[in-house]
Amino acid sequence: MQHNFTTPSGTLSSNASDGSEDSLSARRRRLKFRANHRGTFETDILIGGFVEDVADSLNAEQLADMEIILEMPDPDLTDWLFGRLPLPEEKATPMLRRMVEACRARCGK
Repeated sequence: MQHNFTTPSGTLSSNASDGSEDSLSARRRRLKFRANHRGTFETDILIGGFVEDVADSLNAEQLADMEIILEMPDPDLTDWLFGRLPLPEEKATPMLRRMVEACRARCGK
């Protein structure tokens, strides 16, 4: 069985969404850790690489979007990132579209 090691968004501390630079910095660090420790080598590289590249430039709203993406199951994400399945319109947030485009470019697709 696969483990994603994600933290449900409801367990974030109340000051995690206050928008202060310290709070954003802590959220970015957690995001980078979660993205690089997904449980599968492929997703660690694809998702972790993307998050490492963009995390420091994300604002609070974009961080929240990325946190939601990291709660998605690895099999779904890898299928979308590798282009094995089309990205469902109901899941296609601007951040997830950005991630898919970056990962496909990295993979040469």
